[in-house]
Amino acid sequence: MALGILEPNDEHVAGTVYVYEQARSNVERLGSESNLKRDRTGKITLIPQPSDDPNDPLNWPVWKRDTILAVLTIVAVIATTAAPLLAADSVQLAIFFVKTFQDAANLTAFHLAGCAVGAVIFVPSARVWGKRHVFLFGALLMTATSAWGGSTHGNKNYTSLLWARVFQGVALAPFESLTNAVVGDLYFVHERGPRMAIVNTAIFGGAFLTPVFVGMIAKHVGWQWSFYFLAIFMGIGFLALFFFVPETAYRRATALNTDMTAERATSTASSVSRTESLADEKHLRSTATPAATSQTRDPYIKQLLPINGRKTDDNYFKLLLRPFPLYLQPAVLWGCLMQGVIIGWTVIVGVILSLIFLSPPLFFTEEQAGKMYTAAFIGAMIGLVLSGIYTELVTRYMIRLNNGKYEPEYRILLALPTLIFTAIGLYGFGITASDTYKYGWLIPDVFIAFIIASMVMGAICSAQYLLDAHRDIDIEIFTNLIIFKNVFSFVLAYFAYTWVFSTGIKHMFVVFGSIEVVICLLSVPMYVFGKRNRAFWGRHDILRMCNLR
Repeated sequence: MALGILEPNDEHVAGTVYVYEQARSNVERLGSESNLKRDRTGKITLIPQPSDDPNDPLNWPVWKRDTILAVLTIVAVIATTAAPLLAADSVQLAIFFVKTFQDAANLTAFHLAGCAVGAVIFVPSARVWGKRHVFLFGALLMTATSAWGGSTHGNKNYTSLLWARVFQGVALAPFESLTNAVVGDLYFVHERGPRMAIVNTAIFGGAFLTPVFVGMIAKHVGWQWSFYFLAIFMGIGFLALFFFVPETAYRRATALNTDMTAERATSTASSVSRTESLADEKHLRSTATPAATSQTRDPYIKQLLPINGRKTDDNYFKLLLRPFPLYLQPAVLWGCLMQGVIIGWTVIVGVILSLIFLSPPLFFTEEQAGKMYTAAFIGAMIGLVLSGIYTELVTRYMIRLNNGKYEPEYRILLALPTLIFTAIGLYGFGITASDTYKYGWLIPDVFIAFIIASMVMGAICSAQYLLDAHRDIDIEIFTNLIIFKNVFSFVLAYFAYTWVFSTGIKHMFVVFGSIEVVICLLSVPMYVFGKRNRAFWGRHDILRMCNLR
């Protein structure tokens, strides 16, 4: 039982890496493997190994890959503004459509349901036929549904707006589900870290700053222009995707995809050598037959095609069903609770926030209520920075204590600051937001920052652990997380005002805080039994048992 982690009887468990021994042995052995491709310095072995095809994205110049990622990230940031688009306007919308506050909240609830459905449909489609057609469809659908949503202002048709929000959620799904996966398509392992951080920071920041601008738009030109502006910018985004973002998925020889095993080691950031976990793949690289390649670059016109062939022989419907049996896997269920539940709390805060601050005694305008989300943006940035620093330092320290052995369970230790921040945030917000006459607006806003920071920490904690511990089913797992998060958030938003008016804000958030504390404490058995869980499910492949592999 090393550092509190129970050892299974298995000699080797996927995810466990002997860092120092592998680094030394790999350095010695790599010297004799001259056929492995390296970076320009000759010091870093490229993971995964690129093919000899000029159409392989890994062979494209860095400036081209960075341009593609930048364009996609900008469009993804614009698309993700759809989720909190009505956060500052719910009271105004209830009055405008002569509906209840809960009806206004349902415009967000059903949007999230649409996003969950979209993830189920689009992720397997991207696996089979590539990501380009999915991004293009999502951008086009977002443009159309945003214009549709704005048009409901003229005829005051609430039902039409509700359906527009549902399809906006479907349109958002590709950007929420697949943007990070493009980083894996375009970059070698040693290049991914900073770019992944930039992408996530941009998307988080864009989502939490949206209500700030939406509040100003609603006050000066009307809430419908939030939809119209989104339609305009997504229309431009569609054109940018069409002309500047080619297909990034590439079907290369399995032996070249060394990141499927090596990334477990390299994901421990700078504490782990770039050459870890390559010993087995070196032999594969020297013996594998590269995938058939054209050896000539595809003409630009061909690159504009939405689909340029299958990327896998797997059946679409099997890929569609794969995520669902994984909910029986304890690590996946823990990850869904750890990430999805805290995200749900932030959704319900957004749904009721305008009611709290537009009501007496504060009587904020939509613009002032929107500016309250500045604290959410600050909290997101704090959460990202603290998560990176904490995870890096703790992981290095644990590897040293364990004589160079890395266990994915070290990632779970981020649950400790998550617990602290979430308890402070949820309990504090419930107490102060229920009595704004006494506490004013600033103190509840500070607690919102704590909630958002804990959300970021919880999301990173679960995602990092699941990625390192179960790399072979990472796409299915992240689909699980997205589905659970959106379905859970839908339920919360759907019943938000029912709970507020029946139990009160203070009681509701004390209950939420207590639930979140229990969920964070589940990280203790997950840490202790995590390695045994990995070993058990390594021997008992649930996807194979369900005939989905």
